[in-house]
Amino acid sequence: QVQLVESGGGLVQPGGSLRLSCAASGSIGTIIVMGWYRQAPGEQRELVALHTSGGSTNSGGSTNYADSGKGRFTISRDNAKNTVFLQMNSLKPEDTAVYYCNVVSFIFGRRSDYWGQGTQVTVSS
Repeated sequence: QVQLVESGGGLVQPGGSLRLSCAASGSIGTIIVMGWYRQAPGEQRELVALHTSGGSTNSGGSTNYADSGKGRFTISRDNAKNTVFLQMNSLKPEDTAVYYCNVVSFIFGRRSDYWGQGTQVTVSS
């Protein structure tokens, strides 16, 4: 059974920072992509950032960011621990949302998508 455990959300003032973490465990197979999405009340879930595998080490790979987070958010991975991080700086009230971790993997030749339970990020003074 695969589990994604997220942590790091909370309440922060505008201009502040938060670091989200998501650790994947279980028979997850070969991880291809680890990423973050978010969903604000009344809105659809949207992409925040993706990290695509570039090899077996922590180096390499590629990253993609939604325009809303470019220059403020940084996604990184610890491949050895199947963990993805999202460093969020200069947070704005419009960043308020539930943030979800997503993992795409292949096991026995089949693609699987996994989602975390979500962690609330609230940016408010």
